[in-house]
Amino acid sequence: MSLRKYQICTNCIMDTSDSKISFDSGGRCEYCNNYHSNIVPNWHPDERGLREISAVVDKIKQDGKGRDHDCIIGISGGVDSSYVTYLAKAKFGLRPLLFHVDAGWNSQQAVNNIEKLVDGLELDLHTEVVDWQEMKDLQLAFFKAQVPHIDTPQDHAFFAALYKFAAKHGFKYVLTGANYSTECVREPLEWHYHAGDRRQLLDIHRKFGQRPLKTFPLTDIFTYKLYYQYFKGMKVVKPLNYIPFHKEEAMQELVDKYGWQKYAHKHYESRFTRFYEGYWLPKKFGYDKRRAHFSSLILTGQMSREEALNRIAQTAYNPDDLAQDFEYIATKLDLTVPELQQIMDGPNKSYKDYANAMTFIDMGTKILRALGIQRAIIR
Repeated sequence: MSLRKYQICTNCIMDTSDSKISFDSGGRCEYCNNYHSNIVPNWHPDERGLREISAVVDKIKQDGKGRDHDCIIGISGGVDSSYVTYLAKAKFGLRPLLFHVDAGWNSQQAVNNIEKLVDGLELDLHTEVVDWQEMKDLQLAFFKAQVPHIDTPQDHAFFAALYKFAAKHGFKYVLTGANYSTECVREPLEWHYHAGDRRQLLDIHRKFGQRPLKTFPLTDIFTYKLYYQYFKGMKVVKPLNYIPFHKEEAMQELVDKYGWQKYAHKHYESRFTRFYEGYWLPKKFGYDKRRAHFSSLILTGQMSREEALNRIAQTAYNPDDLAQDFEYIATKLDLTVPELQQIMDGPNKSYKDYANAMTFIDMGTKILRALGIQRAIIR
């Protein structure tokens, strides 16, 4: 937590739990000011956006002629990737291959949601199963490292496996659920460090892991941002930025059409992520990612600040679910509940305590912002 005097934005609910946050003279935070000055003028979820995405869709169809699938979508069972899947097939008439990475932490809701979309939209699904013994070893290493971002092994496996598969099989278009509507306020890196920093992942594994990572999918942010996109010609398309996307309405549409199941908070389609975001981060570090999630919804008119303040005042977990998940995660990692509690009570660390590529990542982020490619604040 920050040692600064406590302050909360007068417009959203981001506060000094982000130790580097700045406020203007009116008490508005930099995220709000960046949204209005940098995102809104360059974001067109209207007729203009529809024309732009329609042109992209036409190009995908043209380039995909003669192939079984004209694009690939990484699907988790969450609302963003699920809605992109629905748009791609039902609205745009594309022929996506769905790609799912099973890293051992799927909730039944996530499995159900993927199955409902595959069946309802008559789509093909490829599932990549990560070797559980390697995954468990790496996951436990991050716990022992005492860092906030214990979800890195799972996130790294997701995008490493997806882009490697896409490159190997000649996919030129990757559709993602990334969007400004629910993600215009991004979590600071002290809360949620880059999952693509291979150097850090391997350093933490060297220090705390015991099993060689023989098959675990590895990549790095530079391979993803530069090699795949500029040398392999792979295009990352974000359809949700071109249309009106209201989270609650989108979820209800999926429920009504396909029997999709809602979940409590963003990313809670994973039982592990529910524990990480709902307990590990706020209890151990004082970071509550709901602040960024709710602030995004405030800025895009999907939630009032009053509602956000009321919801953030309540714990993300009910006690019964927490006790069950705590025991489940300990058991799955071959720990006892007291051993996991001992890790929880250990000294907090950050990404800065381990080898990292932050100097180069920060440089790349500044270049992307200067080019107008990266508009949300990431720091």
